[in-house]
Amino acid sequence: MLARLFVIVLASVLLAAAYNIFLLPFHLLSGGVTGIAMIIAVLTKLNTGWLIFALNVPVFLLGFFKLGKRFVLKSAFSVALTSLAMQWIPQQPVTDDPILASVFGGVLVGIAIGVIFRSGGSTGGFDIIGMVLTQKKEFPLGELIFFMNVLVVSVAGFLFTWEQALYTLVTMFATSKVIDVVHTRHVKLTLMIVTKRGELLRKRLVEAFYRGATMLDVEGAYSRRKRKMLVMVITRVELEDVKRLILKVDPAAFVNVTETIEIMGRFHKEAARKRNPELHEKLPAEVEVDEAVASAQTAK
Repeated sequence: MLARLFVIVLASVLLAAAYNIFLLPFHLLSGGVTGIAMIIAVLTKLNTGWLIFALNVPVFLLGFFKLGKRFVLKSAFSVALTSLAMQWIPQQPVTDDPILASVFGGVLVGIAIGVIFRSGGSTGGFDIIGMVLTQKKEFPLGELIFFMNVLVVSVAGFLFTWEQALYTLVTMFATSKVIDVVHTRHVKLTLMIVTKRGELLRKRLVEAFYRGATMLDVEGAYSRRKRKMLVMVITRVELEDVKRLILKVDPAAFVNVTETIEIMGRFHKEAARKRNPELHEKLPAEVEVDEAVASAQTAK
C-alpha cells in the first residue's frame, strides 16, 4: 500500500512538471477536466492547480459510487498532489518549439497517468469517466479518453487559435497511446493455477475480482500428488493483485500466465457487482486469508 502511494506521489509530480514545463507555457491543453481548468485559468487568471482540483469534485462523487471509495481517495490524493506541485514547479519551458513541447509533454503526461492507473488511482476528470465506461465495454481506455477530449479541444480552437488546438491534439494523441502501453487494462491474460488449497483460493479470487473460474482435479506427473487447478481470465492490470492474493493463500502454488488473444463468452464484471454489492469495496490486496480454513485444507 505504501509503495503504491509513493509511486502515485512520483507520478503526480511528473504530471505537474509536464504541465508547467511543456504544456502551459505554450497554452497547450491536456484535455478533459484539466483542459477545461486550463481554459478557465487563461480567461480568468485564476490558479490552474486549484481549478483542476475544484472541477474534479463532482467527478470524484461519480467515482465514489461507481468505482469505490478507495479508488476515489487515491485519485483525490493524486489530484491534490498535482495541484500542489504545480505551485512549486516554475512554468519555465525547456524548448521554444511548440511541436517538441506537445510531443514530449504528451508522452510525459501519458506515462504519469498510466502509472497512476496501475497504482490503483487516477488523475480525475475524464479518466474516471472513462474507467466507469470501460467497466461495461472492453476497448482501450486511452482511445476512449482521446475521443472524449476532442470536444474540449474544439472549444479551445474557437476560444484561442486553431493552431494551438492542433498542437493540443498532438499532445492528446501521444498521451492516449502511452496510456494504453503503460496501463494495458484491455489486455487479457489466462492463469492456470495449480494449488493444494483450491477451494479457498477459488473463493478468494471470485470475491476479490468478480471473475468466474474453472476448477479441475489434476495430478502431478512426477509427484503423483492430487491437486486442484484453477483456470481464470483476468486483465493485465489485475495481475499484480492476483499474484499477491495467490501468495497469501498458497505460497507454494504453481502459476502459469499466458496472454489471451481472444475471448468468447461472458467476461464483464458488472453482473457480479450487482449480485454482490457488499463486495464492491473489497480490494485484492486487503483480502485476509482465513488461516483456519487454510490449515484444514492443508491437513486434508
